[in-house]
Amino acid sequence: MSLFLSRVAAELLNTPLAIDQARAHIMMQALGPRLFGKPVVIAGQPDLQPQAGLLPQRLDVRLQREGRNAFPVIDGVAVIEIEGALVHKGSWIGMDCGETSYEGLRTQIARARRDNAVRAAVFEVDSPGGAVSGVFETAADLARLSAEKPTMAILTSSACSAAYLLASQARRIVMPEFGFAGSIGAVVMHVDYSAMLDEAGVKVTLISSGAHKVDGNPFQQLSTEVADRIRADLDQVRSRFAEVVAGGRRKALTAKAAMATEAQVFSGREAVTLGLADAIGDPLEAFAAFRAEVSRL
Repeated sequence: MSLFLSRVAAELLNTPLAIDQARAHIMMQALGPRLFGKPVVIAGQPDLQPQAGLLPQRLDVRLQREGRNAFPVIDGVAVIEIEGALVHKGSWIGMDCGETSYEGLRTQIARARRDNAVRAAVFEVDSPGGAVSGVFETAADLARLSAEKPTMAILTSSACSAAYLLASQARRIVMPEFGFAGSIGAVVMHVDYSAMLDEAGVKVTLISSGAHKVDGNPFQQLSTEVADRIRADLDQVRSRFAEVVAGGRRKALTAKAAMATEAQVFSGREAVTLGLADAIGDPLEAFAAFRAEVSRL
């Protein structure tokens, strides 16, 4: 396996992610043959995660040094993208490489808060979700911005899982009639190589110190005890997820109602009925209306 594919495997497997299940399935079906040399049989539910390099403060300093804007500002409205897979760290901002980093988002949000030329912010969202690590801190930053300036999340297609958690912290959410929102939950995808290794005549011996050091390793079948512990951790993530969503959505969606969705994804009108979004609308029209509203403030 190449170094690049090894890194992809490390970021995809055995780590909690808030990502839409269907998208994770598609990714594994596409990458499985390249990672493992054969198609992957997916049992249960999947997941994903990422990473890369700089602290948000250092990224902000670099942007200032290079004289770069963190986002476009149109009629006093900052436009911040939440697109593609969401990863924890990375010096990129926006959708470079099909990813958006929480590091980049936190830098952009901090800039929007302190920039007097920014009177409001729109978050343009089209993402299946991504890493759990970093999403709650980013959501807290977005909530602080929403407390200080008008914000709107405009879904150009979908906001699932971690992406929906972020969108829920805006003052309003507008989505297309056939867009999708929800997936309030988290998953872990464990890969069991043992049958493939047996077939290849390869035996892996794990020598470890500590009773749980090799829990969840990919060379042995996942035990019921370890699976239950992973599921308990994910239950905690889901509970926290629902609480944060409820805080952002206020009376529109309670934590109990968020939990009751059972991590389901909903299309436009049903999402509005359930309180996951505020209105159905064309993204361009929603943005134009928001700009007009901000100009009157």
